[in-house]
Amino acid sequence: MSLVDDARNGKITEEMKIVAADEGVEPEFVRRGIAAGRIVIPVSPYRDVKLCGIGNGLRTKVNASIGTSSDISDIDMEIEKARVAEEAGADTLMELSTGGDFLEIRRRVIENTTLSVGSVPLYQAFIEAARKHGSIVHMTEDDLFKATEDQAKLGTNFMAIHTGINNITLDRLKEHGRYGGLCSRGGAFMSAWMLHNEKENPLFSQFDYLIEILKEHEVVLSTGNGMRAGAVHDATDRAQIQELIINSELGDKAHKAGLQVIVEGPGHVPLDEIETNVKLMKAMSGGKPFYMLGPLVSDIAPGYDHIVTAIGASISSSVGCDFLCYVTPAEHLALPNAEDVRTGVMASRIAAHVGDMIKLGKRDQDLAMGRARQSLDWEKQYELALDPEHAKEIRNSRAPEDTDACTMCGDFCALKIVNQNYNLAK
Repeated sequence: MSLVDDARNGKITEEMKIVAADEGVEPEFVRRGIAAGRIVIPVSPYRDVKLCGIGNGLRTKVNASIGTSSDISDIDMEIEKARVAEEAGADTLMELSTGGDFLEIRRRVIENTTLSVGSVPLYQAFIEAARKHGSIVHMTEDDLFKATEDQAKLGTNFMAIHTGINNITLDRLKEHGRYGGLCSRGGAFMSAWMLHNEKENPLFSQFDYLIEILKEHEVVLSTGNGMRAGAVHDATDRAQIQELIINSELGDKAHKAGLQVIVEGPGHVPLDEIETNVKLMKAMSGGKPFYMLGPLVSDIAPGYDHIVTAIGASISSSVGCDFLCYVTPAEHLALPNAEDVRTGVMASRIAAHVGDMIKLGKRDQDLAMGRARQSLDWEKQYELALDPEHAKEIRNSRAPEDTDACTMCGDFCALKIVNQNYNLAK
């Protein structure tokens, strides 16, 4: 029996209790959310993980993506990136390698993290076909489902599966074109294969078989967003919305069969279209957990795309997005290193918190920080900070003579002056 089956049968499992305690909600709230498809908890029969609830009424979660490329394939570096992501406070990890020994890399990463780990199995299927037969178009349908099952058996907790790319979606894409092309690697792989072989996407045409594999290994289905925009001028176009319609229908079918389901959203979205995208995704999918890839709200800041993303992610979270995929400063430029990973996680964690201040009304931590600053209680400020060690490092690198103040204001600290002459505490 799956977690969805347990929830539908009225059973509150240990996983539900743990998530409820972490979120400050009742276990029954979590059970009802899972039964209705509004909440997921990635689990696995093959490994214990740090449990993480994603969905309606819960804190916005942050995913960190790591993985090798065809140019740089260093397992030790990926393990270090996984460690850094977990230390920085990521809630989940996606291992997206496209170079090296796929199963060995994922096995090693999984062994070195307590986080739920996600993957995109079609990467392995297509790239192995290119290695063996000279081109991705020679992948077989069996290759694709075998890669999915092999990765599931390693203890992969959730998978981005590009179910919504079909002939209708491709017609929409070809008819209207794109300013920024097709930025999804999975979307590019699958669409090229379909066009060359004149076949339907097997993840769509054999969806029932896919459900069997995922349910057997208790893998959360994350309906991949292969038609997402790679430029803000392509956001919310017909190909993207066509894919959303298909993914929403398949998501309902999968959940009815007992699978936990996440719906993935777009990547590059201008600020004024974010709320529309989130509400459309939620309405079309029946309120399933929504996983936003970024989003990036501008295309002109390479090297600073973690900041661009934080702007979009905070809006996304505030209007109902449940799950954010971080973006690092290296986005569009290079394979991220460990420091890029840390920076990306922190930027998206800040965005998630800012959104939750609105969506969930969670402002107690900010109130406590305001009071700590007023009273010049530095230890309390560190305790409340999202990154205490970084805050300490900055202050200590420019230590003040007056330990009550900081070197920004020195002798003329406004808070200290006011505290000596008034009592404004409340």
